Amino acid sequence: MRLLICVLVPLLCSAQFAAAPHTVGQGEVLHVTGPREAQSARLLGRTIRLFPQTGGESLGLMPVEIEAKPGEMPLEYLDGQGRVVHTELVTIRRVPYREQNVTLGKAQVELKPAPGELETVRALRQTVSIQRFWIEPFGPPLPGCVISPYGVKRLHNGKPTGSYHTGLDQRGTEGEPIHAVAAGVVRVVRMFNIHGGTVGIDHGQGVTSIYLHQARFAVQEGATVKAGDIIGYVGSTGRSTAPHLHWNLQVNGVAVNPLQWVSIQPCASAEPANSKKKTSKR
Repeated sequence: MRLLICVLVPLLCSAQFAAAPHTVGQGEVLHVTGPREAQSARLLGRTIRLFPQTGGESLGLMPVEIEAKPGEMPLEYLDGQGRVVHTELVTIRRVPYREQNVTLGKAQVELKPAPGELETVRALRQTVSIQRFWIEPFGPPLPGCVISPYGVKRLHNGKPTGSYHTGLDQRGTEGEPIHAVAAGVVRVVRMFNIHGGTVGIDHGQGVTSIYLHQARFAVQEGATVKAGDIIGYVGSTGRSTAPHLHWNLQVNGVAVNPLQWVSIQPCASAEPANSKKKTSKR
């Protein structure tokens, strides 16, 4: 089969296929590179688009779900007709995640989403636009340390929620400026019930970011921002117990670990007394 592909599509065989990192943790992202003729890639039933880049290659970002099965898995490159033109094995690494209890008041527990709130956030997460604005590495939205990391299993008032923390909580003071982690187009500027003051940015080619609990905004929907531009100000709106910034990074519809993209140190007191480390069985 491999010989037949090389005879029929010689350009595919002369170009380089690469997935980096070759070993990826649960909740992280593979940078998938191939020749222009490779138009998509597939892993664990998820197919992503590969976009032509200025260097002549095609690039796509493959998110690995936080609950993905660890082990060696086949990554398939597909042509425009959906035919497999190359396959390589990548290793998914098990990542230990902690449990964390958050104490909420009755009013916060009883908060309900505003009309269209969940749908708007979901639509942003699924956005895959053609133009690429982002350049690595990303910059931190705040100078503050990480209070709560990505991936912790959340309990509310001691009761499991069945969900995990999909982003980072960073320490911040009321009114402190929040900066865009990368260039992009602002798609969402809304005051929501659960998410509070929310700004969502489309960074292109499947990458989006969202910033929650803001006190007020510094941008409007449709604006183009550069990395580091001020987009809003720290607050404690929505389901929040104190001023801080919760922000997510989404890649092709999946919330992934931002610390693969940006360097932020954990707070010395970030591990609460009622948290415990637990090895993921995912």
